[in-house]
Amino acid sequence: MLFTSAAFAFLYLPLVLLVFYLLPERHRTLAAGWLFAASLFFYGYWMPEFVALLLGSIVWNYSIGRRIAISGARSPAAKRWLILGVTVNLLLLGYFKYANFFVDSLNALFDTGWHIGEVLLPIGISFFTFTQIAFLADGYQKGVREFAFTHYGLFVTYFPHLIAGPVLHHAQMMPQFRDTANDRFKPGNFVGGLMIFALGLFKKVVLADGVSPYADTVFNAAQAGAQPDLVEAWIGALAYTFQLYFDFSGYSDMAIGLSWMFNIRLPYNFNSPYRATSISEFWRCWHMSLSAFLRDYLYIPLGGSQKGPARRYVNLFITMLLGGLWHGAAWTFVVWGGLHGLYLAINHAFRAAVARHVPQWSERLAYKLAAWGITMLAVIVGWVFFRAESFAAAGRILTGMTAIDAPAGASHPLLWNTGLDTARGLLWCAVLGALAFLCPNSNRIGEALLSRTRARPGLCALLAGAGLTLAVLLVFINETRDAASAFIYFNF
Repeated sequence: MLFTSAAFAFLYLPLVLLVFYLLPERHRTLAAGWLFAASLFFYGYWMPEFVALLLGSIVWNYSIGRRIAISGARSPAAKRWLILGVTVNLLLLGYFKYANFFVDSLNALFDTGWHIGEVLLPIGISFFTFTQIAFLADGYQKGVREFAFTHYGLFVTYFPHLIAGPVLHHAQMMPQFRDTANDRFKPGNFVGGLMIFALGLFKKVVLADGVSPYADTVFNAAQAGAQPDLVEAWIGALAYTFQLYFDFSGYSDMAIGLSWMFNIRLPYNFNSPYRATSISEFWRCWHMSLSAFLRDYLYIPLGGSQKGPARRYVNLFITMLLGGLWHGAAWTFVVWGGLHGLYLAINHAFRAAVARHVPQWSERLAYKLAAWGITMLAVIVGWVFFRAESFAAAGRILTGMTAIDAPAGASHPLLWNTGLDTARGLLWCAVLGALAFLCPNSNRIGEALLSRTRARPGLCALLAGAGLTLAVLLVFINETRDAASAFIYFNF
């Protein structure tokens, strides 16, 4: 079920909210159970055949978490249970996400014909697996105090984050689910959440879906063997750069807004990453929960920066390589991750050299502008591999982006043949770039809205009307389209 669909907006969400807040006082303990059941339905509406898999994963990790707690944090027995739990999670993820990729790679390498059948990818498996691995690791390192199964099940399946994140930590969410004060309707939270939900809906339905035809046309043509010219290649690359940003940040805004309606706070996942002046800053601001997970549970256990610069660069490269593979079972994702590992190593080495020899450079405007430009160029090149379905297609896009001396046709046939206007594509990219680079991010907007709706109850009715009208209008616009547009990160 998509957040942008009429079924979600006009049936599912109102029913879940009504039951959640209208439960009699003597039955308020059922509120978390109701959200748990509603979240399972949300998942099953999309992929009913994998509800049993999701429940099995929850029961397994809950049982292992209890064993770790009984054994005691950091005890040898707890470590054995942790290894067992994480191994089963990774085997499950590996089978469903990478079995076909592994067999296809072996067939290509050894010219064999092995076949295991098509393994369907359960939607959201990367997110609910990483969430539970973090739970087990936190339980081993710090201990776990909350063991209500209903709360744990809700922690894993909570529908605003279940499909595409953010990756959550047990300590962030369980106290909120346990706090009965969050079961009471709070107009300020509800209206602030509705406004941020509508903002995220606008990002997805208008901005991301609006520019997507330009990205799809260029990348699909490159996959089919066509060579984009300079203008087409840059329009395709930039269109995807902004489509991905507004698609995923729009989902994250909607998830945060929905949670505020239930008096629950999710961690922010974006903080204007396209303003970053270094690739390390970019990763502190892009998909922040995944970046933190990779840092805490992969980079630091590998040794982090504690074993010298050379080992640090190797650890960064390995972390990003595996982060790329997490995003998708294809060699293009591995290369994308490897590129970012290389970017990070170069960035840390360069910044260390600047700090040592010319520290005054970092305060100069020209240096910051150059750093921002180089960072964005590196990110855009990486997104080409992220979006392309093959290395050949990525090569054609990058060839077009560097074909400065090639004659440029006035018609730009790849776009013209599909009825897309080049000038409009350039305008789309310019407008979305201005929004991403110059406008306040939705985190600041949301916090400002919350402070106002909580402090000024009279403002709530006005903002509620505006948010509801905008959300309904955007859902109707989305429903008039030929096909539903899923969020990009649903595939990961």
